[in-house]
Amino acid sequence: MGRYWQLYLMVLPPIVTTFIWHYIPLYGVLIAFKDFDSNLGILHSPWYGLYHFRWFFARPSFWAILWNTIRISLYSFATFPCSIIFALMINELTSKKFKKTVQMISYMPHFISTVVVCSMVHMFFNASTGIVNKAIVALGGEAIEFLYRTDTFDHLYIWSGVWQGLGWGTIIYLANLANVSPDLIEAARIDGATRWDIVIHVNIPTILPTIVILLILRVGGILGVGFEKVFLLQTQRNISVSRVISTYVYELTLGAGGSTIYWDTSSAIGLFNSIVNLILIIMTNTFARRVSDVTLW
Repeated sequence: MGRYWQLYLMVLPPIVTTFIWHYIPLYGVLIAFKDFDSNLGILHSPWYGLYHFRWFFARPSFWAILWNTIRISLYSFATFPCSIIFALMINELTSKKFKKTVQMISYMPHFISTVVVCSMVHMFFNASTGIVNKAIVALGGEAIEFLYRTDTFDHLYIWSGVWQGLGWGTIIYLANLANVSPDLIEAARIDGATRWDIVIHVNIPTILPTIVILLILRVGGILGVGFEKVFLLQTQRNISVSRVISTYVYELTLGAGGSTIYWDTSSAIGLFNSIVNLILIIMTNTFARRVSDVTLW
């Protein structure tokens, strides 16, 4: 440390920042185990034990909320290969100009805010003025209320997300594919390998460690359905399938308005969500360690 003190000095700011903003606030988890009173503060509020957890598990809507969260997460998880396939397709393009154009166009949606994306979904799929329904009517069909039907919410949520993040998700895979040795590819061609053989036996094994790492991280967020997009696409007619853990926490806190705000209960629900995600990521990492050499730790 004395010899390389400059390097330790450079890494000190992020360590201090992480400690201040991510470790010190952890004492707030105590709210989940207390009957929180803002006048008494976190430390002096009376201890409640696991009451808030039992209250949430006993709610009639608990299983519906949990199932909605898991269902949407698994559907989103099923689209994980999309970025991999798209990266492999881009990598096979021979025209550099066309390749860069495709990359630029596919990256652009990532920089559109979630609010704007949801507004676009509302505009395109509106029952009376949406371009999608106008096309359906023009082809002789009947307008569909995509935004209000319970069987279309998942599709709108997931595939709008795929469109927004497809190009951005390919960056790390394309970076790995750029490191593939041209000599290895040329040797494969000399041995009679087709382009498909090169993709299967050269390109995919190259990006496989990255796929495993990102897959483990993705599993760790199974219950981490984002609040913002679900909330913006949520309506009173599709709330039975769109109410997830994050939106339910909002309803108990900021969405409570002038009524009682359940800070302690919402903290317990958030802690339950985090614990489940932690267990899942540990299980997945353990499984990955047994079947391969690529793990997070």
